[in-house]
Amino acid sequence: MLDDSRSCSQSHHHSDGHHSRASSFGEGLAPALALNADFRPLSYFPLSLWSWQDTIKAVFLERVTIISEYDSYIHSPSISMRLPSVIALKDYVQQSPNPAFTRFNVFLRDKFCCQYCSREFQAQDLTFDHVIPRSKGGRTTWENVVAACSRCNLLKANKMPKECGMIPRIMPAQPNTWQLQENGRRFPPNHLHHSWRDYLYWDSELEHDGSTATQTPSDIILT
Repeated sequence: MLDDSRSCSQSHHHSDGHHSRASSFGEGLAPALALNADFRPLSYFPLSLWSWQDTIKAVFLERVTIISEYDSYIHSPSISMRLPSVIALKDYVQQSPNPAFTRFNVFLRDKFCCQYCSREFQAQDLTFDHVIPRSKGGRTTWENVVAACSRCNLLKANKMPKECGMIPRIMPAQPNTWQLQENGRRFPPNHLHHSWRDYLYWDSELEHDGSTATQTPSDIILT
C-alpha cells in the first residue's frame, strides 16, 4: 500500500508526531490527532499529530481506531478511503511519570517565563541559568536550572542569587509528566482542525474563525 518501511510504532516515541517522508503533497499534510486509548492526547505540547502516512499504516496494522475523518480521500490502485483526522490507540500507552530533563522541558515547566524578570518569551529567545553557578559547585539538575532571558542571564552571570539580588520567582523543582502536560494546555497551537476540538481542553480560549483551522487537504492519489 505505502512504500514506507518504517515501523509505525516509532510514532509512539516521537513527541512532535511529524514523520512525513518527502512527497509532492508537502510536509505535514493532513495530520491526524493521535489519542491514547483513554481518548486523551498523547501529548499537548507539542500536540501529538501523526503524518497521514503513519496514520494509514497504523490503521491497516489495526493498531488504532479511526474516530473522525477529513472529507478528503486517499486513493491507490487497490483501495480508496477517507483520510483520518482523529485516531485512538487500541492499546493504552503508559506515560512515564518522570519527564526527560531537557532544555525545552525546563522552559515548559517554567511556562516560558524568565524566572528573574517574569516576562514570557518564545522558546528560541530563552536560555537556562544555573541558580547556583557551576563555577561554585552548582549542578545541572531540575533543582538548579531555570528558564532565563538572555539579558537576565548576562546580568546574573556567575553570581550567587543573594549576591546579585536575582532570586527565581519560583524555586526550581523536578516536575512530573502531568504537570508539564497541564502547562502545555496554556499554549494551544495556531492551527486546529474542527474535528480535533472535542478531544482537546485548553486553558485559554480558542479562536473559532477559519483563519486558525487546519485546511481540509486535497485527495491523495498513490500510484
